[in-house]
Amino acid sequence: MLICRMLSKGFLSNILTPAKPDSFTTMLINNYRLQLVTLPLMLTLLLSSCGYHTATRGGSQIPNLNTLAVPAFVNQTTTYKVEQTLTSAVVNELLKRTNYKLLYREDGSADATLRGTVTGAAAYPQTYDPQTSRASSMIVTVTMKVTLVARDGHVLYDNPNYAFRDQYQISREINSFFEEVTPASERLSRDFARSLVSDILEAF
Repeated sequence: MLICRMLSKGFLSNILTPAKPDSFTTMLINNYRLQLVTLPLMLTLLLSSCGYHTATRGGSQIPNLNTLAVPAFVNQTTTYKVEQTLTSAVVNELLKRTNYKLLYREDGSADATLRGTVTGAAAYPQTYDPQTSRASSMIVTVTMKVTLVARDGHVLYDNPNYAFRDQYQISREINSFFEEVTPASERLSRDFARSLVSDILEAF
């Protein structure tokens, strides 16, 4: 009899029906959902502020340019063959970082032409070996006129005073640094080419 009264008053239905969450539980659920939505955005902003960026292919190719002429640079200094070393390094850097078809002559068939004129090449002692009193490191400076001109004559990039400067360890006389192939001179050529090509590509 007692059981029948309990059933008639809905006791069993109260047990089987899930209880509605109270206001505190609802608040917790809403806060949890809000965190799920805002957490990715917060992480993105945090990583950006720390200097991290999503990797992209931007800056590796100039739009509407498939063939590029890179004739030998002109040397206006007294430094022997410096233009040959720098031209070769720039060509290698372009081959590594772009998909251009490179031409090594200027005959008007390329989509654009990269011209360079070496206007200065100098090395100055930075530190000395205390035992021999000879320079052990030096500051090297290379300056150039650099232009990238499209086939129709439109100037894509122009820097009449492009300057590269860095410090290098040496084991020989400074005067022969540019004239002899050494690990330091090869590193200089690679560093110069990497810097120049980056500046050109990033301009787009």
